[in-house]
Amino acid sequence: MFIAGVIYALVGLILSYFVFKEVAAILMVFLVVIAVLPLFYTTIQNEEKLDLRYTQESRLLKEHGKVLSYLLFLFLGITIAFVIAYIFFPSIVVSSVFSLQERAILNVNDNIRGMLTGGITRFDVFVRILINNIKVLFFCLIFSLLYGTGAIFILTWNASVIATAIGAVVKKEIAQTAVAAGLINFSSYFSATAFGFFRYMTHGIFEITAYFVMGLAGGIVSIAVIRHNLNKDQLVIDVLDLVFISLGLLVVAAITEVYITPLLFG
Repeated sequence: MFIAGVIYALVGLILSYFVFKEVAAILMVFLVVIAVLPLFYTTIQNEEKLDLRYTQESRLLKEHGKVLSYLLFLFLGITIAFVIAYIFFPSIVVSSVFSLQERAILNVNDNIRGMLTGGITRFDVFVRILINNIKVLFFCLIFSLLYGTGAIFILTWNASVIATAIGAVVKKEIAQTAVAAGLINFSSYFSATAFGFFRYMTHGIFEITAYFVMGLAGGIVSIAVIRHNLNKDQLVIDVLDLVFISLGLLVVAAITEVYITPLLFG
């Protein structure tokens, strides 16, 4: 699934740039979503069937865990492919394909700067980040309910934004190393790459897992409505468990982002 994610992302990026360069930033996301949809839809169908087959919730959650690892590797493949493209592709391609993502990061940074200069505490930042993440989680649920697999669009968009942020950090670290040493050696390059990746994925992995869990819950409900299985008690219990798990993961993600990531990466 990791390799599939890399291939889907690179093919979508290249096609979007050469077909519709003006809207490549959003078209790239749509092309990746279209490629992933059959896999994601089949996965949700299978999970909905499991809800009707098993009565033990612990057994169901164990099965869901397998699916989440499967989807996370797909997401990581997409993210890594976008990071590689952001770092190595020509600047004219990067500026076209990642323009919306760079703008989104600038908006987020401006909001964070505004919060910090306002004299608010870390807890206030934690609450705001948590509320913002819950909004994204809510849209994952709505998209999944309405479109069955709609959450995959939000997740792919987030992968492209995270990749852009990681790529920007890597490029900055490489530039600083080059200025200090007069050249870019492999050790400095790989240390910069690792720094950029773990800087965002330390808390990001909890957020993305939460979005996948909520997307899975909404998708199961959507399929159950189509098949008239929504009245099954086990299915309702399973969906509620997934919702609460996703909320718990978002709390962990916000705590990590506000209190732990700054200690580890400054």
